[in-house]
Amino acid sequence: MYELYFLPGACSLATQVVLRELGQEVKIINRQQVEGFEAINPIGSVPVLVDDGAVLTEGAAIMTYLLKKHRSPLLPSGGAEYQAALQDIMFANATMHPAYSKLFFIAQNVTDEKTKRGIFDAAAESIRKLWDVVESKLSDRQYLGGDHPSAADIMLAVYSRWGDYFPVDISFGARTREMLAAVQSMPSFVRSVQAEQDEVAR
Repeated sequence: MYELYFLPGACSLATQVVLRELGQEVKIINRQQVEGFEAINPIGSVPVLVDDGAVLTEGAAIMTYLLKKHRSPLLPSGGAEYQAALQDIMFANATMHPAYSKLFFIAQNVTDEKTKRGIFDAAAESIRKLWDVVESKLSDRQYLGGDHPSAADIMLAVYSRWGDYFPVDISFGARTREMLAAVQSMPSFVRSVQAEQDEVAR
């Protein structure tokens, strides 16, 4: 059984969803309840995945590790389709994720409300432009992966929820809204959200 360290609603949620899509058993552990977590991951971030004693960090690296270990349509096995799927994962992890991270940084570090409002608006505009890229990619397909969800779709569905934490207006195109709704209604996604809520309530 895998062990997954998480924070509620964080990017670790995507890892949990993928594990469930792969049919793998997982024990989730709330990072907030772990004393000395930095001994497990010196950076202090999640996700952290433990596989038979091996400690794995960095979301995209964990994602590709799991998808190579457990073959699945979430990641094509090779060729141009594999490269495109890997590109989508990196877009989600290295481009969209940091764009949203700016919102958290602003909320925690900018105290002047007028200044904060302006920076929030600028950050939200940058995020909207990234979602426009996603909308363009979905012009001829239901998901980034084609006819079925990919790992990147799951990652983006998690990140899309983060705007609700802040006073920003981040809009999505029609096809993007359909994709996000479809992914968030997947049994694996619903079950993962509930598992986090249950663990936090303990």
